[in-house]
Amino acid sequence: KKNNKKTMTNPPHYYKSRQSEVPTEEIMKIRSAEITMSAVNKSQYPAEGIPEIALAGRSNVGKSSLINGLLNRRTFARTSSTPGKTRTINFYLINNEFYFVDLPGYGYAKVSHTEKQRWADLIGGYFEQERSFNLVISLVDIRHEAQKLDLQMVDFLTEAELPFVVALTKADKITRNKQSQAAAALRSSFGLAQEQIIITSSETGLGIDELRRRIEDATL
Repeated sequence: KKNNKKTMTNPPHYYKSRQSEVPTEEIMKIRSAEITMSAVNKSQYPAEGIPEIALAGRSNVGKSSLINGLLNRRTFARTSSTPGKTRTINFYLINNEFYFVDLPGYGYAKVSHTEKQRWADLIGGYFEQERSFNLVISLVDIRHEAQKLDLQMVDFLTEAELPFVVALTKADKITRNKQSQAAAALRSSFGLAQEQIIITSSETGLGIDELRRRIEDATL
């Protein structure tokens, strides 16, 4: 595993809307985006060599919506009202410079034990490879307390010394006061510093520019 861990010195900025202090086009400008592989095993991974931004989270946490928000495209990554639809590792080539790696959602109850194990093996197998793990974005629904699988993911990323941030999704579903309270509670549960938690909403654009900045910094 390549250790590309970066020291994060600036705390995240939380935005009230899609309007931000820096114009969106100046932050991680997207010139091209294409899916290059939907892999079911490591032999199908694209050749290693360029930075990778991995996205991991529970089923129905809003991963596809967040990818679309980061790319400023409504339907690039397919969203579904049915959890557990992503059953492959999807590699999206961005600007011919780095990959978004969309890992299968975990924790969906309405699949067999065998299928759950296959998803776990897919995710674990990816992180066992010698690849450029520049940043992992761990997605957590801000409306709920820290779940066992989310805690395990954060513990794994910490122990593996992988550079990561936790994106708290679906913030538009609760009030601003509750956002702050929930973020503080989750940060305490995860044992993380403030700069490792970013409150986001793919609906309003909250936190999207900050995530773009982190991605840009990680792929320079």
